Amino acid sequence: MSKREVLTSIKDERLIEERRTQMVKGAVSLFKEKGFHRTTTREIAKSSGFSIGTLYEYIQSKEDVLYLVCDSIYEEVRERLEEEMHLEGYTVQCLEKAITHYFKVINELQDEVLVMYQEAKSLSKDALPYVLKKELEMVGMFETLIRGCIQSEQFLLDDKEIKLLSHHIFVQGQMWAFRRWWLQQHYTLEEYTNIQLKFLLKDFSVQSV
Repeated sequence: MSKREVLTSIKDERLIEERRTQMVKGAVSLFKEKGFHRTTTREIAKSSGFSIGTLYEYIQSKEDVLYLVCDSIYEEVRERLEEEMHLEGYTVQCLEKAITHYFKVINELQDEVLVMYQEAKSLSKDALPYVLKKELEMVGMFETLIRGCIQSEQFLLDDKEIKLLSHHIFVQGQMWAFRRWWLQQHYTLEEYTNIQLKFLLKDFSVQSV
């Protein structure tokens, strides 16, 4: 599935990237405070540091801004996950390290993750499948690590268990953001991570069978 094109009248790719980065940062704070539907394009422009006229040189609608927000968030999470996924060998320790890094990334981007989950439902029909595909690609990164652990005979799982565990890992990381109103009053990130690692992995290692 190809990336959705957001039309612009500007030809300078560097300037497009710079302005849209400003736009995403400005929109995230507004969407968090007011929600997508109650936020106006004029407010987005002001929060981004330029005029409404300039805003419409880089997008055609408020929905374009939401798409850029979701696309940007997923791309940053993916890139930062990949930094930690290039590990030597497939071991339970490598998987634990990758999960721990993923939880840290979510912690650092929790406002963005929260906005994305609150507002992704407002994406257009052509944009939503692309954004969801990017999420599945990140889930697939964990699936690759799990399958590697099976090949190295450290895990015993069937195909359905592999897929569900991959999604489970991904969602438990996100839960740190969208349940933070309670979780972060009772756990540090380290405590949360260590408990989740026990919940997620203890029943699948060869030693526990």
